[in-house]
Amino acid sequence: MSSELSILKLILDASPVVKVVMAILVLASVTSWSFIFSKYRDIKQAQETTDEFEERFWSGVDLLDLYRQLSREEYDTEGLENIFMAGFKEFARLRQQPNIGPDAVMEGTQRIMRVSLNRELEHLDERLPFLATVGSTSPYVGLFGTVWGIMSSFQSLGTAKQATLAMVAPGISEALVATAMGLFAAIPAVMAYNRYATEIGRLTGRYEAFADEFLSLLHRKAHTQ
Repeated sequence: MSSELSILKLILDASPVVKVVMAILVLASVTSWSFIFSKYRDIKQAQETTDEFEERFWSGVDLLDLYRQLSREEYDTEGLENIFMAGFKEFARLRQQPNIGPDAVMEGTQRIMRVSLNRELEHLDERLPFLATVGSTSPYVGLFGTVWGIMSSFQSLGTAKQATLAMVAPGISEALVATAMGLFAAIPAVMAYNRYATEIGRLTGRYEAFADEFLSLLHRKAHTQ
């Protein structure tokens, strides 16, 4: 309890510049933790949706029936569902137009699916740049607060007639708290970024593999009917 109170006292007694640095780091840490939890939910939901949709898609269901089922279900589609629906809708639309060959149908379908795929990947990558920024810059922000606090301590020491360790120890301790806060903000952000980037990379691979397989099915469908 005494250590907690002493750390709180060090924060309260810090210079205005160091306090501003600490406030920035606290804000960055709180924001990054909120992004960490929300991104965890997003990725988990995307993984579950991908598993469920792939099971339905490869179960042998008719593509038109699957499209109608997804259109009727009372929830917002996401991930592979959006890629499938965008591709199948464009495929069906182009095939109904007169004087358009199979190759032109496939080119239009592939273009629309690529747009939908990029949109889904952008959604997965949301907030990751912020985590990367916090992880890479927070230690330097904390170091700036530490350097500023140490400079202030030595400046006050230079005006004293008799220099003692007791005169500079509190100021240096206050400054080091800024470094600790910078690391506290950076470490979780870096760990979360690395983990989520890996999981998003796996989802990206699954999305791209599905898009290729789906285009192959549509290609056979376009050239046989």
